[in-house]
Amino acid sequence: MRKSPVLLFAAFLVACQPAEEAPEPAAEPAAEPQQEAAPQPDTLAAILDAQPDEAKARYQYRHPKETLEPFGIEPGMTIVEGLSGQGWYSKILVPYHGSEGKLIGTADSLEMYPLFSFMNEERLARMQKFVTTFTTGAAEWVGEDGAEVAAFHMGSMPAELEGTADAVIFIRALHNLARFENAGEGPFLTESLDEVYRVLKPGGVFGVVQHHARDVMPDEWADGSKGYLKKQFVIDRVTAAGFEFEDEADFNANPKDEPTTDDIVWRLPPSYNTSKDDPELKAQYEAIGESNRMTLKFRKPM
Repeated sequence: MRKSPVLLFAAFLVACQPAEEAPEPAAEPAAEPQQEAAPQPDTLAAILDAQPDEAKARYQYRHPKETLEPFGIEPGMTIVEGLSGQGWYSKILVPYHGSEGKLIGTADSLEMYPLFSFMNEERLARMQKFVTTFTTGAAEWVGEDGAEVAAFHMGSMPAELEGTADAVIFIRALHNLARFENAGEGPFLTESLDEVYRVLKPGGVFGVVQHHARDVMPDEWADGSKGYLKKQFVIDRVTAAGFEFEDEADFNANPKDEPTTDDIVWRLPPSYNTSKDDPELKAQYEAIGESNRMTLKFRKPM
């Protein structure tokens, strides 16, 4: 390619300039040795390690770390826990969420409790006091940096909570809702799922862990009354409530749990409901371990 006359003339002028001594390049500062970033403490692991031995004995079946992390549960979130019970997961969630977080514990609706065959006046009175007893008991789990705690019966969460929750988790909490709805006693499952949908933020996660009935079992057996539900039933009901099915995992599965149509989930540890007076049978159930469970992740659309 030929150079233009302008470029040639410019080169000539540069060549005619008196040469200047090039300045000494500035000395580059000595490179400081790079320090590796200090590893961040695993807060959830530390909290799990601080739980009492009785709780930690259940980790091999309940896998709390593996369960909470895929659901995106993080400190500072607002979490609704379905069927909090005596607080097995609550005692982990409250310190984990820290002072910026909030845990809303729930119990089943008061209309459902009289339907249980074991419910008597004393137990019913105790369940009617759930909100007070749960929040009072949670004060022992909070410490200086624990989450704010509230509690409600399903069906009674106030309107101001609508769209405020980052995630809702139902851990072994769907079967009785399904059981009584399937029996025609009331729309307990439908109304609970609708309430979960309302309280979640758009994009919020609904995490479900549930006793898993094998597909070969009869539908009438897997109606929730034995504690087990089929996976497709759960997916169908939750997506019908407006959620998107996102993912599933099998770390809570237990292939040793193969119930027959004569079995209930509460035969297994920690309940042992059918073997309290039969050490040999109890040992068989202990060898099986806790129930086979599905772990499903749903999301409320944006």
